[in-house]
Formats: sequence, structure tokens, C-alpha cells
Amino acid sequence: MRIITISRQFGSGGRELGKRLADRLGWDYYDKEIIDTLAAEHGLDPEYVKRALSNHGWHNIQLSYRSSFSNLLYHPGVSSELFCREREVLQSIAALGNDCIIIGRDADLILEAYHPFRIFVCANTRARVARCMRHEQSRPEQERLSEKQILRNIRRIDRNRANTREILSGRSRTECSVFDLTVNTTCWEIKKLTAALGDFALQWFTGSSSFNQAEP
Repeated sequence: MRIITISRQFGSGGRELGKRLADRLGWDYYDKEIIDTLAAEHGLDPEYVKRALSNHGWHNIQLSYRSSFSNLLYHPGVSSELFCREREVLQSIAALGNDCIIIGRDADLILEAYHPFRIFVCANTRARVARCMRHEQSRPEQERLSEKQILRNIRRIDRNRANTREILSGRSRTECSVFDLTVNTTCWEIKKLTAALGDFALQWFTGSSSFNQAEP
């Protein structure tokens, strides 16, 4: 079994890259499916679950606290039940034994024992705003976000993801050794990048000693 996890900056194209890569390799793909599973099990609105898991309530915790996972569960601001279920969903996906790609959800940390190929996707701010603006064109005109609103969302979401990462691992998401590959999509067309990334990923699983020695 081979697992690729993709962490990404908001607006960098990581989700599109992951879906195209899964299609190219013929692997299972998990993204919003995880949210839908949690929502169905709890009888909740998927958008509510998405917001709860995206924030985790951890932005209210001082990073100097360096909380362990067990401590976080008892913090009053944490969506602990949802987060526990998310972990269970991810672990059940891994237990299926199928090659798969998982977007976000800190899957590289939760499934660390499976030695996934950990990719981080980034881009400069201008490229990220432009990508989001293009996405907004598919929405009804009255619902479209302005460039200023998009930029504000980018900063907020990046900050929440970085905080969550540091609390879970005690390490910054910008620390290079956390990931096996960092992909800057600024000057790339995602469709063209997918082929090169697919070949690299397969080579990584062939040559990586940590993967070949993994015993989940």
C-alpha cells in the first residue's frame, strides 16, 4: 500500500493537483469525502463540519502551551469529538490497504506509521489570489468574493493551518524536513505538473528506505 498526503497553502492548487495525480495513477482519492463521512455519521451539515475541523478551536490556545493530543481533547475550545472521528476515518482508509491520495486534514501526521509520501504545495500570494479569482468566476455573480476578501481568507486559513500544525507536531509547517517534497506551483500549469509529479512519486516509493521498511 502506498499513501500520498498533500498539505497545501490555500489557493496553491494542491487539491486540483491531488485529484489529477490520483486520476493519473489510478489511486483512491480522499478530500471532501472525509467531511461527508463525518457529517453523515453525526447527522450534521457538511459545511458546519468543515468549518469546525478547519479551525479546531485551537486558534484560541497559546502555541507556547505545546499541548499533547490528549491535552487538546479536554480544552473547551476544541471540537474534540469531530477530530477524533476524523482520525478514525483516516485510519480506516489506511486499513483498507489501497493506494490512495489524501488531501489536507493533517493526514501525514495522523498516518505517520504508514510512512506516506508527504507533499507540500505552495505558491506566491499573487498566484494564489489569481487562482481563487478564477474559481470565483464559476459562482453566481452576487456570491463572488472580491480580491480583498480572497486575500483576507488566504491569510486567515494559512494562519489556522499553521497553528494547528504546530500544536499537533511541535514543528512549523515551513520546516523543510517535515515533508518529502515541496512543490511551488507559481509558474506551473497544474495539468502539466501532474505527469512529472506522478513519475517522481512512483520513484520515491521504489527507492525510499523508510517506506520499504514500514510496518504499520
